[in-house]
This record gives sequence, structure tokens and C-alpha cells, in this order.
Amino acid sequence: MTVNGGLLALRRFGLGARPGEVEKVAQDPRGFLLGQLSQSAQARLDDPDLEPSHVTFAAAATAQQQRKLAKDLMRESALSTAQQQVPGGDNTEQRAAARAMKGLSADEQSANIKRAQKKEGARPARIRTEVFVDEATVRFRHQAATNVPFVERLVMFWSNHFCIMARGPVRGIAGAYEREVIRAKSFGSFTDLLKAVEQHPAMLIYLDNQISFGPNSPAGLNQKKGLNENLAREILELHTLGVDGGYSQADVTNLARIVTGWTVAALRTPNVEAGKFFYHKPRHEPGDWAVLGKNYKNEDAVTGVKCLEDLARHPATARHIARKFARHFVADQVPDALTQRLEKAFRDTEGDLTALAKTLVTSDEAWAVPASKLLPPIDLVVALTRSLAHQTTAPEMLRLANQLGQPLWQPPSPKGWPDDDNGWANPSALRERLRIAEQVARLLDKSVDPRQLAEAVLGRDMRKETRDAVARAENREQGLELLIMSPDFQRR
Repeated sequence: MTVNGGLLALRRFGLGARPGEVEKVAQDPRGFLLGQLSQSAQARLDDPDLEPSHVTFAAAATAQQQRKLAKDLMRESALSTAQQQVPGGDNTEQRAAARAMKGLSADEQSANIKRAQKKEGARPARIRTEVFVDEATVRFRHQAATNVPFVERLVMFWSNHFCIMARGPVRGIAGAYEREVIRAKSFGSFTDLLKAVEQHPAMLIYLDNQISFGPNSPAGLNQKKGLNENLAREILELHTLGVDGGYSQADVTNLARIVTGWTVAALRTPNVEAGKFFYHKPRHEPGDWAVLGKNYKNEDAVTGVKCLEDLARHPATARHIARKFARHFVADQVPDALTQRLEKAFRDTEGDLTALAKTLVTSDEAWAVPASKLLPPIDLVVALTRSLAHQTTAPEMLRLANQLGQPLWQPPSPKGWPDDDNGWANPSALRERLRIAEQVARLLDKSVDPRQLAEAVLGRDMRKETRDAVARAENREQGLELLIMSPDFQRR
């Protein structure tokens, strides 16, 4: 299928066309995209209602601590009563509760007792969920309204490349992770982005590095704990070199040794705010270790940073990123010339991510491939909101994404969400899309004419089959359903 440059710019590289936008962009589609890269600061979501990740982490940790204290106080009260009735009763729990209260002011002790009387106090999971919903709301609102959709697509690509899972402690800081790292670093150097990602608490917790101990470190020997290789493995396999990048199991193990001690500050960690990156030297595995044939001398936390810098500049990383970048934006089967050009741009600029995006947009191959990639669910939900001018609320967008099988910030594995049709085009998923199309068609304003809407959001190069199907629909709702389910709307 052939499309004009305006439609392709808005769909392949953007979030879908708003009514009347296609023909305007068609005047200079590449300029439309390149101009957005000079406005990458709009990727930042500086909402005053959103807290930094360490604030949410500390709030949830404090709530968990208070719940435990409340339970201890309730047990202490019950035991105290029992001991008054049974002389000589064991007061171990009572002493533990007293120790927990030690050092608190009278007002703080009173507040804790009242909290105990209210059973369990604030729930950490509730705090995390409330923050998660707030973050998702701001994100969806931004995506629905942004005037730099290519910038947003780049954020979404890197967020999936460096994905985390919004469960447990990470649930409350998933949105902040995207704001603090992905949105802040995705238009600079890959090296800086990589270092920020691997030291963010969300990634450290998600990939279990906060429970990784050097087996021969003081803490490891004392607590009889050992290495966790999850972070090191995903750095090599997914974040940098790629599965065919030439690393060995020994490289994974040695990198895991190098980054032992990279953890997250707890409430009682001295001199560091809870929830921030913290290097805990007693956990660090002593010794010098080789990764990809290069020996790294033990320089504590600096050793891991130096290793990441080398991985970011490795030729296999350039190749892996180029392939994934082209496949995401263009097609499952990408012209070799495009991949090679992206790889060269990555190497020549030492991982300048804005230069990489410019190379993509200015490559003829990126525009020559017919629209074939099925929109992932979140992209579809955003496209529906933008193209149909339907005032979908952010919670509704979140619900629709869940219904379509792509819950926000909850990919099935560290590989992230699938980036090919096999992940989204199965029969049950397509049936769900049809149900969503039916729901949206019923909800749209009755004055919306599907034929006029099709022309407004798809433009002059809408396929004849789509135009005819919408025109011949038995009624308005069916026409809207056919428009939404058409390849013109569903694929890019």
C-alpha cells in the first residue's frame, strides 16, 4: 500500500494523525519530524504533582515500617494484658515493641499507638498504586495532546528497550524512572542513558541487584549470600551487545561481580536519602575481573561505570541498537542498507541518540517500505484518542490498554513488549480490538460522519478498499468500526 509522506510521518514515526493534520504535514514530512528533535525538552513531564522516585520509595518503606510497628504494638498490648492475668508470662514481644518506641517523642508514640488502634495503618501497596495511577494519568494526557509525537515515540522506544516491571516496590517508581532517566536522557548519548538506567533504583530492584552480594565480600561472607547475575545478564544480552554480541557466561559472572554493591539506600542508610542509588562497599566482590577480554582493576563503584562505558561503545552494541531501532519504526524485515546506515551513525557519533533519530528520518528506506506493522495496544489507544478527537480519560486509556493486553510498564519479561506482528496479531487479540472499535464507535459524538473522519485522519492516500467500505457501511457505527479496524488505521 502506498501512502503520502504526511500520513507516514504521523503514523510510522508518530502517534496517529489528528483531523486535518495529514495534508499539512505532507508539505514537508521530514522537516516536520526533524523539527521536533530540536524540541526534545518537551519529552520531560515536569508536573508539580509528581514526586521523585526516592520520595515515593521512602513513603512506601515508611508505611511498611509503621504497619510492622502497629502490629508489634497490638501484640504487645495483648501480651501485656495476658501477663497481668498470668504471672511470669513471657515478655519478649513486649520488650521488642518497647525498643521500637525508643527514641520517639511523646507525640510520635501517641500517633503510633493511634495508628495501631486503626489496625494496620497506611498500606505500602496502596501508596504505590496511587502514585502509579497519577504517573499513568500524566503520561497518557501528554501523549494525547503532544505536538511532538516523534519525540514521544522515541521515549516509548527507549522505555521498552530499558524496560522494568511495575510490580512490588517498583510499581510506585516506574513512572518516575521513565521521567528521570528515559525522558531526561534519550536525546543525548547512549552512554549517559545506559549509566543512568543501570544505576536507577527501579532497574536495580527489578533485576535483583539489591540482593546481589560478592561471595567473598565482608557482607557476603557474614550473611552467607552470593551473586545474582540478572542485571549483568540483561545489560549484555538486552541493553548493549545483544544475544549474538559475542559475550560468554564468564563475562556475565564477572560483570555481576563488578556491579556488586550497586544497591538502593534504605531508610536507615547513613548520609544517603532512602530510595536513591547507593554503593555499599561491604557487598562488593574484591578483585580484578575481565569482561570481553579487558581486565578491570577494582576501583569500587567506578569499575562498573567504566565497564558500561566500554559496552556502550562496543561495535556489537551499535549493531544491536541499529537493528532494533529500524525494526521498531519501519518493518519486521528491514532493508540492510538502512540498518547499516544506522549502525554507522551510532558508531561515528559515539552513540548520539538524536543523530541516530535524524539518520532514520533522512533515510529513503525508512519511507519506502509499505505500512505493515500492527500498532501495539498502547499506541492504538493513543491513536484513537488523537485521531477520533474522543475525550478519553486517562484512567479509561489505562483500562483499554489492559484490555488489549499491554498493561502500562508491565512487560512480560526484561525483553520488553514484542516488536513484531506475532506478538499482537493473534486471533484473540484481534477480536479484542474489534470489541474496542465497537465500544468507541458507540461512544463517539453522533454528529461524527465516518466518511468525513476517514478523509480527515487518513488523507488522500487512504486505500480504495477502506474508503469504499466506510462509504458502504449500513450505518454510522458500522462505518466507524470499519475505519478503526482498517489496515490504514491499524498499521504503520
